[in-house]
Amino acid sequence: MHRTVRNGLIAAFIFVLLPICVVLDHQFGDHLRQYIQQSTYPDGDWQKYHNKTFTVVEVIDGDTIDINISDGKHPNTRIRLIGVDTPETKHPTVGLMYYGPQATEFTTSLALGKQVTVLLDTAGDQRGYYGRLLAYIQLPDGRVINAELVKNGYGYAYLSYPHSEFSNYQSLMKEAIDNKVGLWKNATRDDLPKWLRSKRPDLLRHP
Repeated sequence: MHRTVRNGLIAAFIFVLLPICVVLDHQFGDHLRQYIQQSTYPDGDWQKYHNKTFTVVEVIDGDTIDINISDGKHPNTRIRLIGVDTPETKHPTVGLMYYGPQATEFTTSLALGKQVTVLLDTAGDQRGYYGRLLAYIQLPDGRVINAELVKNGYGYAYLSYPHSEFSNYQSLMKEAIDNKVGLWKNATRDDLPKWLRSKRPDLLRHP
């Protein structure tokens, strides 16, 4: 192909086709990714869990719950709430963190014994490092536990991995900090997890 023609085609793609592709992805990308995911993994997590209702049978800590459906060799499925991190209560090396028990109690009061809807996310992985299902958990009244934890100061917006509510949860955390709700009322910088201190060196750093 002649170099002039080739360069013209490249320029046409950059200035004409690429913006069209961006617009189409913005409008239809989520639906297309969802369709591909469902078609590729018809018997996988999406078909099994997404937008389906289960009972919460145990609350492990503020950001981890079990629902009443088997997962491989396990009698229940363990879910790590996506987009939020709550203070540890049972971590083998970190131990008990400030406001960890309160976060666990909050999630327990919202979820234990309740019928909840599991919502998976197309923006990231469906399983975490330990094999736990990553999901948003919607309560019968429409509230999402993940957002409620951040909004009420029982957890932090998790900034290490992408997800669909990334910007929203950052805004919810800022409001919680500004309003000094939950752990943000009395927490010191040393009370924050190491990952958050690294990502947000400005938080609770007083002159």
